[in-house]
Order: sequence, then C-alpha cells, then structure tokens
Amino acid sequence: MAPYSLPAQTRIGHVHLKVADLKRAMAFYCDLLGFELITMYGDQAAFISAGGYHHHIGLNTWYSKDAPPAPVRAAGLFHTAILYPTRRDLAVALQRLLDAGYPLTGASDHGVSEAIYLNDPDQNGVELYWDRPRDEWPLRPDGSIEMYTRPLNLNELLATR
Repeated sequence: MAPYSLPAQTRIGHVHLKVADLKRAMAFYCDLLGFELITMYGDQAAFISAGGYHHHIGLNTWYSKDAPPAPVRAAGLFHTAILYPTRRDLAVALQRLLDAGYPLTGASDHGVSEAIYLNDPDQNGVELYWDRPRDEWPLRPDGSIEMYTRPLNLNELLATR
C-alpha cells in the first residue's frame, strides 16, 4: 500500500491558545496585530480572524486564567505563524510593532520567506512572515528547497512600506 499524503489544498485552519488574561490577549492580537473579533464565548473565549473567516485564532482562559506562562523547556507550541500576503504588509506590521515599542525576539531571512519573531503577552511565540514567490525559492542541486536562517535587514524591509 502506498503511503498516504494529504491533499495539496489542505491548510491549517486555526490555532487555539490558552491565555491567562483574555482582555490582555485581545489587546495584543486585535489592537496591535489587527485581527478582528468575530465572536465571544462568554467571558472566557474570543474568536478572531483576518478578513471575516470564522476564526484564525481562538483565545481562551478555560484552563489558564491568571496562570503563569508555560515553561520554555517543555513540550508544546513553539510559535504560531501568521502569513502576510505581501512583503509590504509585513513591513507595515513591523512598523506598528516598532511604533508601539513592542519587543521583537528575532528577524530572519529563510530564503523562502522573511520573518519577524516576538512573544505574545503569555509568552506564546509568534512569527509574522511573508513567503517569497515560489519561483524565487532557493533550491539545492537535487531540486529540494534550501531553507536557511540569515539575519533580516529590517531597514530594507521597512523601506517597502
């Protein structure tokens, strides 16, 4: 029997995050990053999205109200990656973070993409990125994708706004 492969159109639909303070998390994801509130589930959960989808991110306090962040050296979510449609959109997001004085944890050029890294208020990792067009992805001699991690020039990125 041949190994099963997911259909090429399969996508990750949403991520659901445990947060300690729902209002604080909503201030980060909605007010700073720009997601829109779609609906609340009482006062314990919020469902937010970009473009009116039912939700890209769920935020809840069901098991985590007022809890400390998860330990860094434990199994769990490394980061949530938010894909921007264009390099300019990523540059606008970066400028918003800089204007708000929000700390970044990194910025990388991965060949196939450019990414900004930060933590949300609950120390969940967040990656904001855009993908280069597929025909610009670096390839190895055998045709496989060559991803790498190099410093991202933030001034060059900001110049695209």
